[in-house]
Amino acid sequence: MSTPDTFDPGAEASRATEGILRDTLHGDARGVVVDSPPGAGKSTLVVRAALELADAGRPLMIVAQTNAQVDDLVVRLHDKSPELPVGRLHSSDADAYDKALDDLPNVRTSAKAGDLAPLPVVISTAAKWAHVKVDEPWRHAIVDEAYQMRSDALLAVAGLFERALFVGDPGQLDPFSIVGSEQWAGLSYDPSASAVSTLLAHNPELPQHRLPVSWRLPATAAPLVSKAFYPFTEFRSGTDEGDRALDFRVPSDGSGPDLVIDEAARSGWGLLELPAAHTPRTDPEAVRAVSLVVRRLLDRDGVTYSEREPREGALTADRICVGTAHRDQAAAVRAALAELDVTGVTVDTANRLQGMEFDVTVVLHPLSGRPDATAFHLETGRLCVLASRHRHACIVISRAGIPDLLDAHPSTDPVQLGVTVKFPDGWEANHAVLDRLSRHRVTWRP
Repeated sequence: MSTPDTFDPGAEASRATEGILRDTLHGDARGVVVDSPPGAGKSTLVVRAALELADAGRPLMIVAQTNAQVDDLVVRLHDKSPELPVGRLHSSDADAYDKALDDLPNVRTSAKAGDLAPLPVVISTAAKWAHVKVDEPWRHAIVDEAYQMRSDALLAVAGLFERALFVGDPGQLDPFSIVGSEQWAGLSYDPSASAVSTLLAHNPELPQHRLPVSWRLPATAAPLVSKAFYPFTEFRSGTDEGDRALDFRVPSDGSGPDLVIDEAARSGWGLLELPAAHTPRTDPEAVRAVSLVVRRLLDRDGVTYSEREPREGALTADRICVGTAHRDQAAAVRAALAELDVTGVTVDTANRLQGMEFDVTVVLHPLSGRPDATAFHLETGRLCVLASRHRHACIVISRAGIPDLLDAHPSTDPVQLGVTVKFPDGWEANHAVLDRLSRHRVTWRP
C-alpha cells in the first residue's frame, strides 16, 4: 500500500480491481465479496467482471435489486460491448423494463428465462430470479448492491449459480422489510439480515476485497464520509483539493440561502440553520428554505470545473438533487419548487437516491425540528446516503438544536445476543457530521 504522501488513486484502484478479478475468474472460492464506498466505481467493476467472464466463455447471470438498476446495467454493458448478446429477463407487467432497451440490437428481452439462457449474460432482479427454475445452474453470478439484498432473497436464488461475486456498499441503508424481524434477531438464518452479512457469517473464509477510492466524492467530502461511516474500511478521494471548483457568475444578494451557497462553493459543505423549534415533519419554513436554496443555485448561473472536462460545465437543474428522510417531505419540497417555477431537479428520499450522483445536493436533515431521535431517523445508512451523493458541494438545512437532541436521546435499543453491533451507530455518525457542518454554519431567520 502506498504511503499517504505517495498515494496514487488510479494505481490503488487498479490494484484492487485486479485482485478482485483474479479471485473471481481464477480462484476456487464459491463467493467473492467486494465492499465499495460511494462513487468508487462499483458499476464499472460489475460491467468489467461481466465482460471478462463472457470473454472467457463462462455463462453468467447478474442479480440486481431494482428494475432501474437492471436497466442501467444492460445499457452500460451495451455501451462497453455493443456486440455482446445480453438478455434482460423481466416480469409480465406492461412496464416491466425501460422500452429504450428494445432499440439496442444485441439486447433480448423476455419474461421467460428459457428464452435467454443460451445468451452469455442474463440480467434481472432478485425478485424475478426467485421464480426461475433451471436444470443446469449458471457457472457464475454477480450480485449487485448485495448489501441491499435480504438473506432470504439470496437463499431463493442460490441454487441458480455455482459461484458468485457480491458487490455492494456497506454504508448504505439496510435491506427493507415490511414486517417486524425481532423474532429472528441473532439467529444464523435471520431472513431480514443483509445477504452479505449472512453469507460471511456462514462462510468467513471467503475472499473479501474493498475498493479504496471514491471517484465521486471530492477531497473536501471523502475524509468526513470515510471517518463517519466507514471507520474500518477507509477510503480516499480520487481527486485533490483544487481539482474541482464550483463558482457563480451572479453575485450573492446577502441572504441566508446565498451565504450558505457561497460557503458550500468554497468549502464543499454548508449548513443553513433555522431557529430551534419542534415542527411538523413537513416543516413549512424548512421546506421553503430548501426550495429557496435550489432556486438561488439556478438563478446565480453556477459553473463547475473538474478533472473530467477541460472546460467549465453549467450547474443545471438535472445536476442538483434534494434529499429527504420521508416521502411526504419530498412531496412538500416538490410543491414548493413548483411555486418557484423550478423544474428538472431530482427530489426524493434517501432510499431512492442510493446509487445516484449529482454536482450539488441539498439535504433536509432527518432530525430537523424533531422532539425525539428515533431509530429510523438515526439510521446510519440514511445519513450516509444523503451526505455522499455530491461531486462538488452538499448543503444541509436544519433547525438548530440537533446536538442537544442527540444528547437527550442516547440509544436505548435493546442489546440482542448474536447480533453484530453496527458501528458506527447513528448517534455517533450524526455527531461527527454535525461537528464538521458547524464550521460552515449560516444562521438564518426566514
